[in-house]
Amino acid sequence: MQPTVFAAFIGAVLLAAGCATRSPAPVDDRRPVPTAQPRLPVLQPTPVPGAGPGAYVVKRGDTLYSIALENGSDYRELAQLNKLDDPSKIRVGQELRLASSEERPVAQVGSARPSREIESRPLGSSSPAQPAADGSMKTSPKALRLPYSEQNLASLSRGEARTEPKPEAKPEPKPDAAKPASAVERDPDAIEFAWPARGRVLAGFSEPNNKGLDIAGKLGDPVLAAASGRVMYTGTGIRGYGKLIVIKHDNSFNSVYAHNREILVKEGQNVTRGQRIAEMGDTDADTPKLHFEIRKSGKPVDPAKYLPSASP
Repeated sequence: MQPTVFAAFIGAVLLAAGCATRSPAPVDDRRPVPTAQPRLPVLQPTPVPGAGPGAYVVKRGDTLYSIALENGSDYRELAQLNKLDDPSKIRVGQELRLASSEERPVAQVGSARPSREIESRPLGSSSPAQPAADGSMKTSPKALRLPYSEQNLASLSRGEARTEPKPEAKPEPKPDAAKPASAVERDPDAIEFAWPARGRVLAGFSEPNNKGLDIAGKLGDPVLAAASGRVMYTGTGIRGYGKLIVIKHDNSFNSVYAHNREILVKEGQNVTRGQRIAEMGDTDADTPKLHFEIRKSGKPVDPAKYLPSASP
């Protein structure tokens, strides 16, 4: 082999070996690289402070007596329900359980059972209904007494029955235009209240500013029970009322007598309408007066709608 040809052959072999050992060119992947999304924290609902149904959270200035008054309850029942040895020791933020209507004793109403089987009869029939073969009820034909006449005899012969005359429709009575509006708007649950004191009305009902009536008077004037009931509270445990009396009546009504100089009844005592229960005073007031309230299920109502039209 000639030197030139041999050199060319050696060069080709070396070139092929170099290409075989060279690593392939990298592939450029231009697809977007997914980025990791940050995980959001799971937010838990923050409990809102407050009382649930049938409960009350004590606020600044509250007493067990004021809470009982606002809910139409006896403070002794609330103390027993919440296992409070001392009714005067409650703290701000404390949750108190309120007595529900289901927990109060109620009369048991049962359905009366008949002493014997009820006999079914159609209206206007003197004979009992007889069952037919198919299970339905059939009745005997109704006998008609007709005066004797040739016309009635002919009608009975043809099997016709004379139709009884229909009673005349009486016009419905018109409402009495002279009926007073107070009688129409009267609370169906209302009981008979009387004025608790003699005197001029200084301020009328205007909630939330005034939850009752303010009646003027002199120190020592008699304060009377507006209706019969049981004395539920006496004392000075509610701010702004002075010496106070609360009487419980029927149909979830309470009456309130405030600013007394002297209290003449005791808790748990039964009183009658018109009975003297206190002497008018000026405790927690700027002048001698009686602050009088009527409450239904603990909520103040306008006493003027329940009292006689004119004060004594």
